Formats: sequence, C-alpha cells, structure tokens
Amino acid sequence: MGDFMDQPFWLAACPQTEFPMPEICIDPFPSAAELNALFSAAWGSPHNRDFTPILSRSLAHIGAYQDDRLVGFVNVAWDGGIHAFILDTSVHPDMRRQGIATRLVREATRVAGERGAEWLHVDFEPHLTSFYRACGFRPTKAGLIKLV
Repeated sequence: MGDFMDQPFWLAACPQTEFPMPEICIDPFPSAAELNALFSAAWGSPHNRDFTPILSRSLAHIGAYQDDRLVGFVNVAWDGGIHAFILDTSVHPDMRRQGIATRLVREATRVAGERGAEWLHVDFEPHLTSFYRACGFRPTKAGLIKLV
C-alpha cells in the first residue's frame, strides 16, 4: 500500500495558499483618488485630500500595487536632515495578513537610510507594538502635544 504522501490525491487535497505578492514601488506619486480610496478603506472613514504637497516634501513614499491598484502605502516624512518619520502605514483590508505592511516598512527603512536619514521614528497605537518591533523599531520615551 505505500505511504500516504505517495497517494496521487495528496496535491489535489492541498489548496493553493500563496497569493501573488504586490509590486512594491518607490516614490510612485499615486493620485489623490488612489490614496483617498485606500485610506478610506483602510481607516474606515472618508478621505478627500490633495496629497501632492505632502508627497513632494517627503523623503520617500512607498506603494504596493496589485494589478495596477494601490493596495498599500507608507510615507517617509523628514526634517531635511538626519531624522525621518514613518507615517500613514496603510494596507487595504482585503489584502491584510499577507506581509504587505512589513514589506512596505522594510523598504521605507532601506530607502530612508540610502537617502541620508540616520534615525527613523514611528508613532503607533499599542496594538501595533509587536508589528513595529518585528520591523526593527525599539521603544523610546517621547512627548506629544495635541494641537487641535
């Protein structure tokens, strides 16, 4: 009778679990419509902003595209010197839990270093601590003032 693994039905019984990975693009300058659609889906509230002034001042921004559709995004703001800041890490809800955010943050980290940043900062909510730790960030003490 042979081993279970030798049975011909083995491959048919195992569903394909890999998803095609989105293409990661550096400085793609997505349209306002693309970013607003992604942010609305990712954050659950409507967005309607022009991001051109923000992206034009960024050190970098990274987009994830699946079939020419923006499905993930991260912005790297900076102080014009050695400090850069991860902002707006977003992945479309239909594409989550596939490693896209990790790829975006790792690419943002690499690009920020290549472009002269010596420190990369990120602020996040407590439930994201393990994610950002896995991306290499370490906790620091910082201050914050709400302006509006």
